[in-house]
Amino acid sequence: MGKSNFAVFVDLENAGGKESMLRSIIEKVKIRGDILLGKVYGYTDRYSDLKECLLSNTFSVVPSLRYGKCQKNNLDIQLVIDAMEVAYTNPLIDSFCIVSGDSDYTPLVGRLKAMGKTVLGISRSEAASGIFINACNEFVFLESVAAKKQPKPKKGERIVDGDLNELIGQVETIVEDQDEEQMYASELKDTLTRLRPDFSERSYGCSTFGKLVALIASKSDKLSSWTEDSSLMIGLSGSDESSARMDKSNWLHAFTQALNRFKSEGFDRVNPSILKATIQSDYPDFDERQIGFKRFSDVMKELEKQGLLVIEMDDQHTMLLKIC
Repeated sequence: MGKSNFAVFVDLENAGGKESMLRSIIEKVKIRGDILLGKVYGYTDRYSDLKECLLSNTFSVVPSLRYGKCQKNNLDIQLVIDAMEVAYTNPLIDSFCIVSGDSDYTPLVGRLKAMGKTVLGISRSEAASGIFINACNEFVFLESVAAKKQPKPKKGERIVDGDLNELIGQVETIVEDQDEEQMYASELKDTLTRLRPDFSERSYGCSTFGKLVALIASKSDKLSSWTEDSSLMIGLSGSDESSARMDKSNWLHAFTQALNRFKSEGFDRVNPSILKATIQSDYPDFDERQIGFKRFSDVMKELEKQGLLVIEMDDQHTMLLKIC
């Protein structure tokens, strides 16, 4: 995966306005390249918790000015104008990330692609238009971003503090995002430096980055490292022998935990495919037939009977799960 230069435009209403979510979005983009410009739209005092994150990532804000009857449309139009201005005036930016699922942005995506730009879309599944999803070069549901979120450091604490378990989780996320689920160690170090400007292998007791890679691979259940044409590589090991397994005795607890995780991140509704992907991430051997169900939809119906969720259909006849 080559490094890109991104401009990021965030619709705060769509993103939910939580600091943890914004950090996860920024991490998702930085795995793919550098963020040269970032803007958030609809900022008000109720998003004051975002200030530190926005300042540390040099994002600017477009406030939510309450005028007229079409406040949301005004912000949408401003986002489109800003994105097109950047596309025409900043040749260094080759990729755009639009954090919204609004179908009104589809013409913008088409125009950006026609100019040779790559467009990454990120949105809540309940607010994502199928037209917008298909228009983007790549699309990521916010719920899946939240599911892989790493622990946040304590206030006032440096991110690079020698917490190896946190680093391992982050490296696993980075590798999983690669097209071939493997990468050169040098690419990994570049990515970690984008995510953590003060990153140093010495913070983890290693004199070289190669030694840190070996240490990470030895401690991770998912990763392995090897040498290929004199270059150090790291990738998913493909072994799930130590992975957690789901059966009839623990499946309900596993689904309850996953739903609670979404709820704690501010998601009231989630697409069934996102829930299934999250379960498969935690339990790679998951198969609904092994826990007594013919189809995944039957699992959803049982969860509804248990009072954990309500099955709904949106205007596009797409199933959504309202978390109770």
